[in-house]
Amino acid sequence: MDLYQNQRFSEAAAYLQSIYSENTNDPKALAQLAYTNMMSGNLPAAEKGYLKLYSIQPASLPLLFNLASLQRRRGNDNKAKFYYKEIIKIDSLNFNVYKQLAALVQDPISPEKQCYLKKANLLHPTDADIAFDLANSYSLQKKNDSAYIVLQPALAVDTANLMLLKAKLPVSITLKKMDEAILTGEMLIANGDSSGYVLNNMGKAYFIQKQYAQSLKFFKTIENMQQQNESTLYYTALCYRELKNYDLAAEYLNKSIRESLSPYMSSYYKILGEIYEKTKQLKMANQSYQKSLNYENKGEVYYNLALLNDFKLKNKKAAVKYYQKFLNSKPDTKKYKEVLDYTKQRMITITK
Repeated sequence: MDLYQNQRFSEAAAYLQSIYSENTNDPKALAQLAYTNMMSGNLPAAEKGYLKLYSIQPASLPLLFNLASLQRRRGNDNKAKFYYKEIIKIDSLNFNVYKQLAALVQDPISPEKQCYLKKANLLHPTDADIAFDLANSYSLQKKNDSAYIVLQPALAVDTANLMLLKAKLPVSITLKKMDEAILTGEMLIANGDSSGYVLNNMGKAYFIQKQYAQSLKFFKTIENMQQQNESTLYYTALCYRELKNYDLAAEYLNKSIRESLSPYMSSYYKILGEIYEKTKQLKMANQSYQKSLNYENKGEVYYNLALLNDFKLKNKKAAVKYYQKFLNSKPDTKKYKEVLDYTKQRMITITK
């Protein structure tokens, strides 16, 4: 007990091993040895002890819980599931088992996970963790009515639970319960949660209520926090449109469009053009290079177009145009020294 109380479990295990025979079948001895080994981190020895005890007491709930916990610590979720399911055979109303089984399923919309969450929620509808996970699972499946119903009992006993309030906020918006949504958002903000997630949902709620100036305040706050994304910029544009500030509406809609595109689009089309060139699909190559120009362009694609028109499409006029555009893009003189020299010389040769 002295070693236990001071959490010196390795010493406790060594001490018990010096007292009990290695081949002991005494349940008390096996349980003590397995426990001290598990607490000291000697998981293989703990498993050996617990399995020996399991062969003697297969219906022991504490033992099955320990075996399941041990397997989870060792990363063997399938074995952990086996022991949890053994517990269900003995105690089909064990809330904690369903909670643990649900946690072992990673996919939030898996029918298996949802089944365990439903059973746990039925046994303990006010448990915040289960209510949140089940509501989230329903929300991802667009079952917002079900998500709302699940959240209500848990929130009734813990009205300031920020996790549950954050789950309720978008659900209330989707169900057009706008007064509840705004009140929920205000509670979150009052309790110190002014995250982009909360502000974004509040902005949407006020937008739906046609309170565009109030909505805009939330989206501009997100932008000031540098947490804007395609969606928040889009709503910012819509707010400006409704407020008849069309210049800013256009500006933010363009920002939203740029945000929605990969910053590598220009490179993707440039590489695609090079691939088409190598396979002699010259028309497709030209089209890909032209598409590349619609995105951020650092000048290199002009050189590709110049070479394509010069030597393969035999369009000298277009080649000169793109050689000149390449020079005008002011490429790095050290990095592209040889290319720049060649470009200038080639232009002289073509225009003679």
